[in-house]
Amino acid sequence: METLKGKQVLVVGATGTIGAAIVKLLVGSGAQVALTGRDQAKLNSLAASVGISQERCFQMDLNNTASIHSAMTALKPIMPVVDILVNAAGIGIIKPLEMLSETDFMQSIQVNLIGVFHLMQAILPGMKEQKKGLIINIPGVLGKVPMAGAAAYSASKYGLVGMMQSIREELKRTEIRITNLFLGGVDSAFWDQIDLRVQRDKMVVAEEAAKAVWFLCQQPRSGVVSEMVLQPFNHQAI
Repeated sequence: METLKGKQVLVVGATGTIGAAIVKLLVGSGAQVALTGRDQAKLNSLAASVGISQERCFQMDLNNTASIHSAMTALKPIMPVVDILVNAAGIGIIKPLEMLSETDFMQSIQVNLIGVFHLMQAILPGMKEQKKGLIINIPGVLGKVPMAGAAAYSASKYGLVGMMQSIREELKRTEIRITNLFLGGVDSAFWDQIDLRVQRDKMVVAEEAAKAVWFLCQQPRSGVVSEMVLQPFNHQAI
């Protein structure tokens, strides 16, 4: 296992339920962490709770390309090279097709796929220069096995998986590793705005999902975990 002590880690979507839990574990392991999120007040509160300077907090919305470019430009002097990128951001719109609007669909694609495209373009040049790094995305299990009502979400996450697989081919002559974590149901704020009957008490606990990411951040340089699947025990889809 690789040590996290002193590693420069960027956590995107840090103020989400899973993102915040990831940040706490990384800081506790000695990583130098920078945070992004849509809500500056939540970012500052999280940073204060784990002892991160507010100068390492960057307001960023994956739904807004200008916001991504602005945040990544501001990050550069603080973290010239990102050793590990953890993308814990995303949007979930779960609706039957007849209730799904074009706006819903395009917002899903923008946040979960196009926003990550811009993020990769900002992060990868520094990693390529040092020929090493680790990128962890969390497509969710619906990026591998779809379900009814998830047309927009699955389209965006399948697109993310395909994009990252293609980028992996471009990086074969480097030590830049890409890992996709396929999470099943996690008891998080993701479900707060979704009109679907679910048993949240039987879902994966957010802190345990965060531990999976923490583990992946320490994978040995001699190998790579290309994929990991973590699902509730009572609902194994794959």
